[in-house]
Amino acid sequence: MGQRISIVMPVLNEAATIPDVLAPLQSLRAMGHELILADGGSTDQTRADAVSFCDLVVKAPRGRGAQMNAGAAAAQGDLLLFLHADTRLPAEASALIMQGLATSEHVWGRFDVSIEGKSPLLRIIAAMMNWRSRLTGIATGDQAIFIRREAFEAIGGFDDLPLMEDIAFCKQAKRRLGAPLCLRERVETSGRRWEKHGVLRTVLLMWRLRAAYYFGAEPADLARRYGYVPRDR
Repeated sequence: MGQRISIVMPVLNEAATIPDVLAPLQSLRAMGHELILADGGSTDQTRADAVSFCDLVVKAPRGRGAQMNAGAAAAQGDLLLFLHADTRLPAEASALIMQGLATSEHVWGRFDVSIEGKSPLLRIIAAMMNWRSRLTGIATGDQAIFIRREAFEAIGGFDDLPLMEDIAFCKQAKRRLGAPLCLRERVETSGRRWEKHGVLRTVLLMWRLRAAYYFGAEPADLARRYGYVPRDR
């Protein structure tokens, strides 16, 4: 098969959807790739419902950074792919990643993204995300970040932050490893968080949070403004 990809998915209380989330990834497992669920302390049936769909379920402290680090530590693959539970990979994702890295000088990268939802504004938001990411070399977790295992270990993985762990990771990766491989094929992510609270309102909130983070605000404070309660340290 050549190189093996370890897909690491951080989850928390996803029992309502986890079988549907993991079912499309079974074709990658059949090809020899690995699927690891990194659970941040679910209180529902997430772990029990996911066991038969995964190669491994690991427990980790709550928080995507800590969870993805735990999954990566247990991974056996040559390449790591960090996939959110509400994001779907494109067809031939594994071939796109392996070929893209093999034929370039890049050691990490991400996909373009489309956002699923009723609002036509979501298409504009996705286009802006892709443009911004291509311009800055900074990706979001929704874009399915992937990286060679040795490169991930060299930069020390994700910071254990309650929010903005993806931004911090990309800044570190760009500084130490160079620019990301920007694949134009699209992952599809759910627009539910935008539509739940209003698309424009959510976009403005995220812009404010990113600006505050850029100017040195504490990620824990930003997480609370986002509606997420950080775990106790």
